[in-house]
Amino acid sequence: MKSSSEPLSSPSLFQVEEVKKMKIGDPLDRTTDHGPQNHKAHLDKLIEYCQTGVKEGATLVYGGKQVPRPGFFFDPTIFTDVADHMFIAKEESFGPVMIISKFTDGDVDGVLKRANDTEFGLASGVFTKDIGKALYVSEKLQAGTVFINTYNKTDVAAPFGGFKQSGFGKDLGEEALNEYLKTKAVTIEY
Repeated sequence: MKSSSEPLSSPSLFQVEEVKKMKIGDPLDRTTDHGPQNHKAHLDKLIEYCQTGVKEGATLVYGGKQVPRPGFFFDPTIFTDVADHMFIAKEESFGPVMIISKFTDGDVDGVLKRANDTEFGLASGVFTKDIGKALYVSEKLQAGTVFINTYNKTDVAAPFGGFKQSGFGKDLGEEALNEYLKTKAVTIEY
């Protein structure tokens, strides 16, 4: 969990430079960091999503537009100064969009309340040097996947699926086998 009592109004130059280095291209190329969106309607939704973020007062630090090349490629995007009431804080983009919101240093339970105040719960990330805090937060987060000090690294042996409106059941891992089973209860009074 990145915490700060000062505004996170601008990510470090290093972070932005790292995002700029991301390779956008063929998803079958193992060196690609981000492939295209799966259809034009989703690309258009991402553009509208980012425009809404700017209109509501979030700061667009990087990206927010289609990559100028053939296909439905969208720039990795960073927003700061995102308030909880904003559309981009409440709705999932399902695109390469990161939002950064401020919180008070040490207010772990307040952050958890804000993070869980959503109808969704697919995945979340915690960045901290304090492993005790990371485990506490990961236990309390209402999300099907919690990444600690990383993001989007998955293993086919680990179950994947969301909580709340982000779905039920799991893909991957042993728990995914439940999707292929039928459970029957038989009650007999003799």
